[in-house]
Amino acid sequence: MTLGISFLLGVLEGASGISVFFAFLLVVGGAVCAFFAVKLNKRPAYLFFTSLFMMTGLFLFLSALGIIDLPIPRAWPLLSVFSGLALLPMGWRRYGAPRKTYIVPSCAFVALGCVLLIFSLQIVPFSFRHFMYTWWPLLFLFGGLTLVLISLGSRRSE
Repeated sequence: MTLGISFLLGVLEGASGISVFFAFLLVVGGAVCAFFAVKLNKRPAYLFFTSLFMMTGLFLFLSALGIIDLPIPRAWPLLSVFSGLALLPMGWRRYGAPRKTYIVPSCAFVALGCVLLIFSLQIVPFSFRHFMYTWWPLLFLFGGLTLVLISLGSRRSE
């Protein structure tokens, strides 16, 4: 039924059947991973794949229907954002509370995806190569700031 509804919506909106089917497969894969996450309580990795597949499948489906007018070749940094967002429920399920071992990489993936998305969508008038050539010292600044914040966070927990 769900596949039929997906194809019907895709046909009505003029989307290609392949893109709708691929998006549907990702959503079904997310549902299967959600089943395994519930069935196997000790496996939080399934929760990561559930979130990642569901977000990616929903984005591809909305993009195929034309609701989100963003070409897939330019939207690839969203995979990094989706990966970062998918880490949060995995860490929460594993430890029962937010932990910095999952929050820091999650924020890094989301920030990296957002920065790359800015250049991919050509929101700024210069290229990523020009940005890195000019502003590369910021990497050291942000890396050092991250290490200081992690160090301060670990001292509070002791």
